[in-house]
Amino acid sequence: MPLLRQPVRIRWWIFSFLFGFATLSYLQRTSLGIAAKEMMPALHLSQLQIAALAWAFTTAYTLAQVPGSVFGQRYGARLTYVAVGIVGLLATLGAPLAPVVLTGAALFGVLLLAQAVLGASQGPVFPVFAAAIEVWFPENRWAVANGLQTAGMNIGGAVAAPLITLLTAAFGWQGALVCLAPIAAALTIGWAWYGRNSPREHPSVTAAELAELPEPGDGVAAPMTMRRLLRVAANRDVLLLAVSYLCMNYAFYLLSFWSYLYLVQVRHFDGVESGLVGAAPWIGAGIGAAGGGYLSDWLAARLGARWGYRLVPLVALPIAAALLLLTIEVRTAYAAVAALTAAFGAIEMTEGAYWAATMRVARADTGAATGILNTGGNAGGIITHPIVGALSSAGSWDGAFVTGTVFALVATGLWFLIDSDREAPATAL
Repeated sequence: MPLLRQPVRIRWWIFSFLFGFATLSYLQRTSLGIAAKEMMPALHLSQLQIAALAWAFTTAYTLAQVPGSVFGQRYGARLTYVAVGIVGLLATLGAPLAPVVLTGAALFGVLLLAQAVLGASQGPVFPVFAAAIEVWFPENRWAVANGLQTAGMNIGGAVAAPLITLLTAAFGWQGALVCLAPIAAALTIGWAWYGRNSPREHPSVTAAELAELPEPGDGVAAPMTMRRLLRVAANRDVLLLAVSYLCMNYAFYLLSFWSYLYLVQVRHFDGVESGLVGAAPWIGAGIGAAGGGYLSDWLAARLGARWGYRLVPLVALPIAAALLLLTIEVRTAYAAVAALTAAFGAIEMTEGAYWAATMRVARADTGAATGILNTGGNAGGIITHPIVGALSSAGSWDGAFVTGTVFALVATGLWFLIDSDREAPATAL
């Protein structure tokens, strides 16, 4: 049985930690949306104030993308994820602990600050992941790794609904959020001990694994200069990817943050059942992300990067747009859950293609380029929350889902202009 004696490549152990940070990041950020049902009456918050908290997170998270990616490129993944873990842990405790000593406007101000700090702490998570993948994985596994990592964040979203619901039933919403702290602490300590910036720094990496990588680097690129950053930001394909990703992420944020409240308020799920059905769209998203990553790499190997990375978004995004409309048309509550699950799966099938295409264009400047990509993507969230918050508060959930359809179709059209075979010219230091 020679296959059983083959050691697991160290890159997959490194990936498992980064997968854990992706899962944790979405467990932390979506927990507020799940706890909102209990928080609003307990703290006398309106649905628009919940939307403001989500907006504070998303705005800080978006603004932290490029600085976080530059920090990660300068200091490497090991130190960056330790910082992410520590700051995120402290920020997560802000929401459940602040009401112990504060009320009214002061409390809401601290909740806004805590969400903003949490967003800023997570800014480097995905750009630095992409930079680590560029160093640790061969090119023909970039979309797979990004798709699997996106599946990790969706697992975090899937776990959040039933976990926070069950913990809230046992300990109240504050106790439920406090329970996330030990998870963050354990992951951060484990990464600080095991993680390394590059394969050649890790004592357990073999010569055979190094031979699979074209040019093993040190995992810490030359410091990003303003000139280089501006060159990356001005690259035609990086900009097109970022704008398309913005439009796709409008639908993503609609599904990831607001679908639970939609199922509770419009489809009238409650209690443990609401937690279980709230997890379903995230499970669909995780399956879609993993499958889309594999499919994108398979197509790129056979058709080239330009059409190989295009095809999945060109098919999946229109399907997602149609499913968003179907959600508001179906009569039964469980049919709505099924439509949301399929829509989220179709949206997330495109993640691997977006990230791998950006990595292929940017190469050594992957950290900065994916920071720009994710800045665009999360600008979609900044747009989503006030629009969907206002429409849902007015009872127009149908209008909210129609806006998601429009943005998904715009994201589709932009892929016809993106050429991931067109590698960015080398930039001077």
